[in-house]
Amino acid sequence: MEKLRIVFMGTPEFAVGILDTIIKNNYEVVGIITAADKPAGRGQKIKYSAVKEYALENNLALLQPTNLKDPAFLEELKALKANLQIVVAFRMLPKIVWDMPKYGTFNLHASLLPNYRGAAPINWAIINGESKTGVTTFYIDDKIDTGAMILRAETPIYPDENAGQLHDRLMILGSETVITTLKLIEKEQISPTIQEDCKDIKTAYKLDKENCKIDWSKSGVEIHNQIRGLSPYPVAWCYFKDNNQVWNVKIYESSICLENHTYNVGTILTTKKQIKVAVSDGFIKIISLQFPGKKKMTASELLNGMLFSEKALVL
Repeated sequence: MEKLRIVFMGTPEFAVGILDTIIKNNYEVVGIITAADKPAGRGQKIKYSAVKEYALENNLALLQPTNLKDPAFLEELKALKANLQIVVAFRMLPKIVWDMPKYGTFNLHASLLPNYRGAAPINWAIINGESKTGVTTFYIDDKIDTGAMILRAETPIYPDENAGQLHDRLMILGSETVITTLKLIEKEQISPTIQEDCKDIKTAYKLDKENCKIDWSKSGVEIHNQIRGLSPYPVAWCYFKDNNQVWNVKIYESSICLENHTYNVGTILTTKKQIKVAVSDGFIKIISLQFPGKKKMTASELLNGMLFSEKALVL
């Protein structure tokens, strides 16, 4: 067995946690592949990926291809002489890339595969009310998140945990699982399991404005799960309407009160310190939110400077 020479591919903060653990466990990382720089924010300043920031801080060889089939990139990748590639939250790879190293290319995915293949597994596990999730390492093939599984590790999802909190826990669990996977590869003890498809597999669809909008006709539990599953990013949203004004409002945190009532669904009820919305089986209490042009604040902070009429409602 040759000493492992690893190329790491990833982009966001989640990938940085895994990369850092690999390096701190004294594995040789001979190169980093991450997304090309792109302008972001109102000023459209060039923003580096979290993985690029880490690579620069740690003097790691860095490649940022825009085209993964570009002959020049492929030559640079070959020149790194890696015998293993690890992918965490990157993009789909062409076969010429994932098939290149001697010991293959494995991916860490933040779900218990085959469930929640796709772009947003952490969010959808919470949105769908799952009680557990986890991480999976698997060998990459020519489809998305379908390759033979190496290891899976489970963790519970706590009742009021949001996506940000679960993300941080899965980053730690993922780091441990990647290191265990590397040790199995070194000992030549890998015995991959083929993923079995069935009609009940749940998908981690890409998040967009439409599936982040709150549907107030759903049950209190479903709405609460959507809010925590999208917090702190990209954030659930809806419209507040009052006195012929309509605001696009982000809702970061909520709680549920299940009880019978006679209010129309969507009615906003306020006290001096509390905002709650009537739903079919009770109320959603809004704990923190953000109005356009304002910073994120608690409901009581908002109510210090804003009054709602009895006709206020959410859309």
